[in-house]
Amino acid sequence: MKKIIKTIKADIQTVFDRDPAARTVLEVLLAYPGLHAVWLHRIAHWFYKRREYVVARLISHFSRFLTGIEIHPGAQLGRRFFIDHGTGVVIGETTQTGEDCLVYQGVVLGGTSTKKEKRHPTLGNNVVIGSGAVVLGPVKIADNARVGSGAVVVTDVPEGATAVGVPAKIGLGFTGRDIEALEHGKLPDPVADAVKYVIKEQDKLEERIKNLENLEGVKSHIDRVMEEKKKEILAEFSNGSNNDYTSGGGI
Repeated sequence: MKKIIKTIKADIQTVFDRDPAARTVLEVLLAYPGLHAVWLHRIAHWFYKRREYVVARLISHFSRFLTGIEIHPGAQLGRRFFIDHGTGVVIGETTQTGEDCLVYQGVVLGGTSTKKEKRHPTLGNNVVIGSGAVVLGPVKIADNARVGSGAVVVTDVPEGATAVGVPAKIGLGFTGRDIEALEHGKLPDPVADAVKYVIKEQDKLEERIKNLENLEGVKSHIDRVMEEKKKEILAEFSNGSNNDYTSGGGI
């Protein structure tokens, strides 16, 4: 009984730690469907482990009706697992999560096989899955990793990395402080990083060619149009390039 009370207290504290909108314990107890879904899942999982599959599925079905969150009773959720908002979240049967994971609304931790085997994702500790993200198959999301909103992950994500896009690609990752602060607006852009890297390397090559031409006394014509176009491309893929569209411009 003491263990149950301790777990409930830890879950409530997790809500306060993760959601700045939480005000009182009573509010958290009565109005947080993500918390209700996790608690009902633990009851369903207890029956599932004892092969009371029908009872487990009925509890899971009731939880889905009550919260809008579907968690298969066979899923193994770690301590302090938190679902924020939660509507549309689907967690499959063989999903496994570590501790202190955070999942937002619309997330799917789904399977890609019809065989009775490990077919759903495994999440490490302190993993964050952004709104609308889909993680498919028995992939592993390592400790402190992030999945950006709307991403579709079909391959493993290494520790501390950030996966964004469709299909998801690995960005530069985040510091522990970034993860703790939930800086959702700092998602990396692997495509932009690649473009900027290519342009940077091209500038280096052009500088080397220019130096060689100077040594040989060769004068070459600089294509101003191409130079301007390169600047435009670089500006488009640089941070803050979307500022021109914040007032609706370009739409």
